[in-house]
Parts: sequence; C-alpha cells; structure tokens
Amino acid sequence: MVKRLALMTGLISLGVVGGLVLAGRIHVQQDAVALTAEPAAEQAAARGVPGAAPGPDFTAVAERTIRAVTNISAVQVVRQPNSPFASDPFFQYFFGGGDPGEMFGYRNRYESSLGSGVVISADGYVVTNYHVIGENTAEVSISMADRRELKATVVGADSWTDLALLKVEATNLPVIPWGDSSNLKVAEWVMAIGNPFSLNQTVTLGIVSALGRAGMGISTYEDFIQTDAAINPGNSGGALINSRGELIGINTAIYSQSGGYQGIGFAVPSNLARRVIDDLKKYGEVRRGSLGYLDVAPLTTRLAEELRAPNTDGIVITQMSRTSSAYRAGLRPGDIIRKVNGEAITNSSQFVRLIADTPIGSTVRVEVLRGGETETVRAQVDKQEPRAMRGRAQ
Repeated sequence: MVKRLALMTGLISLGVVGGLVLAGRIHVQQDAVALTAEPAAEQAAARGVPGAAPGPDFTAVAERTIRAVTNISAVQVVRQPNSPFASDPFFQYFFGGGDPGEMFGYRNRYESSLGSGVVISADGYVVTNYHVIGENTAEVSISMADRRELKATVVGADSWTDLALLKVEATNLPVIPWGDSSNLKVAEWVMAIGNPFSLNQTVTLGIVSALGRAGMGISTYEDFIQTDAAINPGNSGGALINSRGELIGINTAIYSQSGGYQGIGFAVPSNLARRVIDDLKKYGEVRRGSLGYLDVAPLTTRLAEELRAPNTDGIVITQMSRTSSAYRAGLRPGDIIRKVNGEAITNSSQFVRLIADTPIGSTVRVEVLRGGETETVRAQVDKQEPRAMRGRAQ
C-alpha cells in the first residue's frame, strides 16, 4: 500500500513538473520573441524599412469628425395590390399575367429603413444614399450625435449614383470638410463612420483596396472606391475619411454572400458626390448628357468574329430607339463603339460615364467599327431623363 501510494505521488509529481516545463517553454519562447522583436523593430525603423512604424493613429481624426455622422430613419410608402394571390403563378397564368391591382385595387404599405448620413454644411445639409430614403418617402428623421431628433426634407435624390440630399432646420452643425478623391492611392489608410445595425457612430479602419470599380450592378453610374474598412448594413450613407480628416467617399454598398462584412465595401468618391450634390441643390435633379435609349454590351470573341472585328476592343450596340439622337446621327445596332472623343472605350460603364459627363447640347465624336470598316459619327448630346436604379445597394 505504501509503495502504491509512493508510486502515485511520484507520477503526479512528474505530471506537475512536466506541465510546468511545457508551460515554461511556451512562456520563455514568448518572452524571447518579445525581447528580440522590439530591438529588431527599432533597428528596422532606424533603417527606414517600410512597415516598421506602428499602425496609423486616427484618434484625433475620429474626435473631429464622428459628431458629423448621423443616423437616418426613413418611412417609404409601398403600393401593392389588394389581391392575396398577386404573386401566385397560377393566378398570373389564369388572368393572363395582367396587373391584379386593376381588378382588386391597391393599398399602401409602409416600410421603414435605417442608414447613415453625413453633415456637409453647418446650416443643415446632409448627404446619404438614395436607397436609404427610397422612392416614395413619407417621412425622414435624423438623429444627431448629441441625441437630437430632427425632421428632414428631401432636397433631391439621384438613383444613378445612389445619392440623396436632405435638409434639416438647424445651424452650427458639426461638418466634415470635403476632400479630393482624385488624390487617393491604393493601400492608403481610410476610416469609415456609420451606424451599422443601429450602433451609432461606429468607427472602423482599413485601406483603399482599389479605385475606379465599375460594372458591379449597384447603380447606373459607377466609379467606386473599394475598401476593406468594415462596412455593414446600416453603414449606407456614412462617411469614408482620409488621414487628414477629410470626406473622400460616401459608403454605399458591400459585397457579401452572408449579408455581413467580408472585407469588400464600396464608396462613392467625394468628387463625384460633390458634383451630384451641387446639381441637386441648384436644380433638384442631376443634369446629365444622353444619346437617347441605347443598350450596349461587351464585345466577346464570338461577337467579334460575327461582326468582322479584328479583336474584342470596344463595346457593341445591341438595341436602340429610332427616336434617339444616336440613331439620328447614324449609329445602328451591331456597331462596335471603339472611341468617344478620341478616348478608347473599354467597357459599358466607362461609356455611360463619358456621355453622362458631356455638356448637354454639345456634340461627341463616336468612332465605330461597322462591317470591318472604321467610321466616325457625330452625335448631339441631349438631356438624360431620370430612370430607376439597376441594382440596390446593401
């Protein structure tokens, strides 16, 4: 019995010692890493090695800007048919796919949405996203950082860029100054402020992942800043800020398979937002150029062969209206648009932006490839009529 007890005591002692040795090794190893890392970092910093400096300090920037980001609550009126079978496929087939509202009448349903906004002037102008307030807005209220609730009016909204301008009756509001988004560089540090999941004035930090993102299907006019600063539902309309505390973007959308943050967010650049906001202030709408109804598509290898094109440079006209200025100028379906005013066209988003930014009433030179031959057509730029968004941002 005594021997057995001694044996057990010995085994327990060995276990304790073994445990202390294992823990001691980990602890010693961590201490060793910590002891050797600091001099190495100091030596690297002294030599000017990139990445040796500590992370960016945005505390002062956040303190100056966070109070200018608001929480926006909007109520939209949604018109829907009274029929409970409006979405039933059999009902649609039986009644020939007609509008159920014509037979059963309509009723109004109210939907609420939450988002963020940025104060851009001390006298009460606030910019947000178009999809935050919706089309048929019944009521918009803004919660300031100091907990004040203010009623807002919609000055104007632009579905093309997913931007809207609101106005509240207030003075001496905190403001974030505009920055120049054309000076942004990939990998530059940026800070996002918004109200994700109604968590007011949430700050996240990241970098500029890419510039000039287009063809995302988020809006008609696309020229996005891509960032990995965490953006989630509720961040829409919030601020993207550079290290100088300047507003360089309006957070608009996220790419997500789960509905939450996955490191890919998109913001409307400040230079584009300023142009839109200026037009909304002056005219209540954004004035853009247009060649009339014109559908274009990427030029694939197969299409290029069929249209006798030597390569896939440019975009192809697939449909157009006979009343459009493009048709009057001589453009036709099947034409391959290669250049506009001498600038090579690489995708449809670029083409839309070029025409939209052209002054109304001016003329553009459109170089096309038709039947293997190059031609130049001069088309007059008309005023773009407002139309609905192609996609909805997060």
